[in-house]
Amino acid sequence: MLDHLITGATVVDGTGAAARVADVGIKDGRVAVVAPGVTQESRTSEDAHGLVLAPGFVDPHTHYDAQLFWDPYATPSLNHGVTTVAGGNCGFTLAPLNPARPEDADYTRRMMSKVEGMSLVALEEGAPWSWRSFGEYLDALEGRIAVNAGFMVGHCALRRYVMGADAVGGQPSDEQLQRMVALLHEAMDAGAWGLSTTQSSTHSDGDGAPVASRHARPAELLALARAVGEHEGTQLEAIVAGCLDRFDDAEVDLLVELSAAAGRPLNWNVLTIDAAVPDRVPRQLEPSERARKAGGRIVALTMPILTPMNMSLGTFCALNLIPGWGDVLGLPIPERIARLRDPDVRAELLRRATGEEAGVFRRLAHFDRYVIGDTYSDANAGLAGRVVGDIAAERGQEPFACLVDICANDRLRTVLWPMPTDNDPASWALRARTWEHEDVLLGGSDAGAHLDRMCGAPYTTRFLGDCLRGRRLVGLERAVRMLTDDPATLFGLRERGRVTEGYHADLVLFDPETIAAGAATLVHDLPGDSPRLDSKALGVRAVWVNGVEAIRDDVVTGAVPGRVLRSGRDTRTVATK
Repeated sequence: MLDHLITGATVVDGTGAAARVADVGIKDGRVAVVAPGVTQESRTSEDAHGLVLAPGFVDPHTHYDAQLFWDPYATPSLNHGVTTVAGGNCGFTLAPLNPARPEDADYTRRMMSKVEGMSLVALEEGAPWSWRSFGEYLDALEGRIAVNAGFMVGHCALRRYVMGADAVGGQPSDEQLQRMVALLHEAMDAGAWGLSTTQSSTHSDGDGAPVASRHARPAELLALARAVGEHEGTQLEAIVAGCLDRFDDAEVDLLVELSAAAGRPLNWNVLTIDAAVPDRVPRQLEPSERARKAGGRIVALTMPILTPMNMSLGTFCALNLIPGWGDVLGLPIPERIARLRDPDVRAELLRRATGEEAGVFRRLAHFDRYVIGDTYSDANAGLAGRVVGDIAAERGQEPFACLVDICANDRLRTVLWPMPTDNDPASWALRARTWEHEDVLLGGSDAGAHLDRMCGAPYTTRFLGDCLRGRRLVGLERAVRMLTDDPATLFGLRERGRVTEGYHADLVLFDPETIAAGAATLVHDLPGDSPRLDSKALGVRAVWVNGVEAIRDDVVTGAVPGRVLRSGRDTRTVATK
């Protein structure tokens, strides 16, 4: 007897094959049958005529490492059909923690709060922090999550465990490097998917210093990469400064050497696509071309939607990363307001934001194209939803000066939404062409991080809605494959990513006429009443994880059928040639 039978669904199986109408039966957590007119008895059943049944989506870049402890459903990702998440990215993990230094947990929490925009109160109150080894961290999640989750081990945690405070600024001795390698082996023996690391100039810890892995030299990185290559079903994930704009020659060399040394795929996040910068994509894909010749493989993650990210002059955000801006935006609020009101200071900030040194952050300097979000003072009543350029024209002000005045009225609490500069037809056409590349993968949501600044988790439903009723840059079958089988194949997931007999029953049932994502809205549902952005899933009828219904009509069922996916057992080695 089947556990559940879905009848009359339009099955898009994840392989790219043409959609077909069939019944799908689930038994013991797996897809037992895919065929028209199934007559087997089932404990429960539902009619899915007119609905699409697809594999559960796989998000290749998340930061749910902490959130899963207070939110086992990984919302809103699960609501939007994501059944498997990859965590432990960018060199940052909550484990291992050295038992000889209890203060390392506090350091890790403050680092994650700063670098990944997680609520410090939520980190302190929402996770048990009871583990020491990476295996103990994985065990702490086992049996209590609603999504499948696999984790890289973060380079920063390895360095901190072995080197303590010297991890920031120091170089390991030969013995310390050997201990780091041994610790990485231990983590992968326990199921870590591999190593993640960052060399990005934007990544600083809770004290404002460059995070630990940024101090690693190539010899250290290569030693760790070679260790990854000794374990089945492992990967590399790396962030360097050029990921946001253009790689320099040394970064290209490093990425290629890391993948070749490990003999494993390496993915990086995130490839931004803008027709106004036509040479960026070829440059960013150069490591992929070179890696194939060197025996490696380098995959660029890119988002298939535009993910709005809000800004604020009152709290840490991307504006702080513009060269010269952090010195002003890091001042106490009264002094910060005084400095921002100074015309000479504003002129210098504008000069820095629009100059070559700003790099990719120059796109944030179009202050006339900012939309006012939440406001907090009577002086700003009625401004929410309005464009700064229009307000400035009415007031006879320069746009940045107008924006500063508005924010100062709210003591810098005003929420600001920059309008995207890459929403033109040429940029969308370039995206469609870039998606054709064999080393480009959809993803990069950062779900679980930057919680009150951005909401990338709904990229799955928003992309499908665009494919079905919007720009229609790709067909439904290919779009589903890009969200399911492609990432599952990159990570070597065993029997996941397809609606195929014998595969794990990770499934999403949706209405093709209405599937979409609602607008991002601020909610206060984290531990300590901390805020985050959320988005309703539209048109998603149900989501199953390992054959158990986890979502029904955008509401969690309370079931926790997810599994901690461990390298080797749940992943196979992916060839790089």
